[in-house]
Amino acid sequence: MKFTLSWLKDHLDTRASVAEIADTLTRIGLEVEEVFDPAIAFRDFRVAQVVKCEKHPNADKLSVCEVDTGAERLQVV
Repeated sequence: MKFTLSWLKDHLDTRASVAEIADTLTRIGLEVEEVFDPAIAFRDFRVAQVVKCEKHPNADKLSVCEVDTGAERLQVV
């Protein structure tokens, strides 16, 4: 069975870490097969804000966008 840490914390009053919770569940007889952190899977993704968007001068179906990542401004087609 899969469940989220937030669901577990709704039913359990604790400040324990994920590793401590997994160890405790295993100790009481509930096998923890895997702990998956989606933040690790998405760590290479960035969120950016589109600042300006114009039609591409040499193509009908493309746009040239200026995006702000917070650290830099990029031009994206």
